[in-house]
Amino acid sequence: MNKPNKIIAAVFDVDGVLSTGQFLYSPSGKQFKVFGPHDNDGIKLLKNFTQIHFVTADKRGFPITEMRIVNDMCCTLDLVSEGERYNYLNMKYGLSRITYMGDGIHDVPILRDCEFSIAPKSARREAIEAAKFITQNNAAEGAVLDACLEIIKRYFK
Repeated sequence: MNKPNKIIAAVFDVDGVLSTGQFLYSPSGKQFKVFGPHDNDGIKLLKNFTQIHFVTADKRGFPITEMRIVNDMCCTLDLVSEGERYNYLNMKYGLSRITYMGDGIHDVPILRDCEFSIAPKSARREAIEAAKFITQNNAAEGAVLDACLEIIKRYFK
């Protein structure tokens, strides 16, 4: 069992992890994203043990994501492009000190190099192959709750 102080932050990608990854457009542009009801329960539990941090590369949908994560969930959110994310997280925390949950091909290097990596059941094949843990549920259907419970079990219980 790992020591609790080994993990200083749990970092989650947003689109395809906390949300379904679908973008709903109208003639006015990107209007909506779909977030599930169960994931915030896991975040509330995990907040008792470590820092929670969300990252997104979605500039156009940032106000939607910010509303959910910052305003509703009271969590930290940063806009970081896929190409900058690895270095950003390594500089901010050190990859060996974080858990990371991602779903896409650009997440693979982080999933491979972080302390504990997680992919939702609905992730891209490349992310699933790189992750150490695959959730029982799809993105926006409880995958983040699954991840939070597993992190608590492995690192904090």
